[in-house]
Amino acid sequence: MELIDVLDENGIFTGEVLPRSEIHKRGLWHRAIVVAIINENNQILLQQRSENKEKNAGMWDISVAGHISAGQDALSAAAREINEEVSVLLGYRTEIKDFRYMYCFRKEEKFREDFIERQFYDFFILRTSGIDDKTLYFQKEEVQAVKFVDLPQIQKMMEEHVIVERPEVYKVLTNYLFRF
Repeated sequence: MELIDVLDENGIFTGEVLPRSEIHKRGLWHRAIVVAIINENNQILLQQRSENKEKNAGMWDISVAGHISAGQDALSAAAREINEEVSVLLGYRTEIKDFRYMYCFRKEEKFREDFIERQFYDFFILRTSGIDDKTLYFQKEEVQAVKFVDLPQIQKMMEEHVIVERPEVYKVLTNYLFRF
């Protein structure tokens, strides 16, 4: 059972810690991370979410996203999520020093009456080289496929509604990659 810190609408800790399921059931504010992994060709790693996920099943999504556990900081959560969900076959491990913090945004979404998401997302970029989607392995319960794509491909996927809506992330990512 994953425990998560409850926040108020301003992102301040309330001191309450609840299971993830209860937080979503009650629609309480909490923190999550989003990480875009970018290779040396300025392509972004996307993951296709498992068909068994309770939201956005089967859709393509940004490299890694996940909740920040109770008492954990955003950087540690980002490294944990990458090392849990997507890893490189040759023992590559992500380290906190490798991340670039971009910004924080908040988002509210109601998926069902008993599943409401109110999250503050910390968005990071992780630049890496020497890996491709054929050297990656991933947690089958979470991810069913991975691939590197460029920005025009992401735009096309957004138009086709096959990628999770994260306009805040894609806008910052576009501005960031435009500089390279």
